[in-house]
Amino acid sequence: MLEPNFTREILHRERVLIAANMPIQYVWFPEGGVASVVAEMADNGPTEVGIFGREGFAGIPLLLGADSSPHVIFMQVNGHTGLRIEAPLFLAAVDRSITLRTTLLRYVQTFITQTAHSAVSNAHQRIEARLARWLLMCHDRNDGDDIHLTHEFMAMMIAAERSGVTVSLHVLEGAGMIRSKRGRVIILDRVKLEDLAGDSYGRPEAEYRHLVAPFGKDAPRIAPA
Repeated sequence: MLEPNFTREILHRERVLIAANMPIQYVWFPEGGVASVVAEMADNGPTEVGIFGREGFAGIPLLLGADSSPHVIFMQVNGHTGLRIEAPLFLAAVDRSITLRTTLLRYVQTFITQTAHSAVSNAHQRIEARLARWLLMCHDRNDGDDIHLTHEFMAMMIAAERSGVTVSLHVLEGAGMIRSKRGRVIILDRVKLEDLAGDSYGRPEAEYRHLVAPFGKDAPRIAPA
């Protein structure tokens, strides 16, 4: 339904997929990497409110009847390709297929669940637990254990100061959960990270598995054609 109209492009880091408050021209389906959904307030700067990778798509507002988004969506972790389709062709395909619409709306439900858990985590968890949750989420969408993330990105991810992220990384590294290097984090012990993240991690992922498909490290990897 969508495939004949796809164009494949390389999605470099910081490539904007959806610009804030601008008409959405294309819907994007990343084939890897991590995309950030970012809200920006004049007084507080940018805050990441959600992420997705090959399990999701950029263009949810179109599916819900809007033609733009108040949030910017850009690639946070690069090195992969993505499939794009023009917005009118996407909407036409959705109108023709109830199955396609239902599947995409099920993904929207999982993304709403993720953003809700992000709000709860940022409001109630200490920095180390928030960082553990976001690292797990990035790890789920990464082919290996080596994740390229700067301290600036991690600070935006968990709504914290960069200095707090640096201290938290040292804590997680001292506990044997990760190894932190310049511009990258290597996941060493997922079980310990999950214990630290607590209830803030797991429910959105389970919702995706229930409604859509296998997800995370249990999902099959399909090489781009």
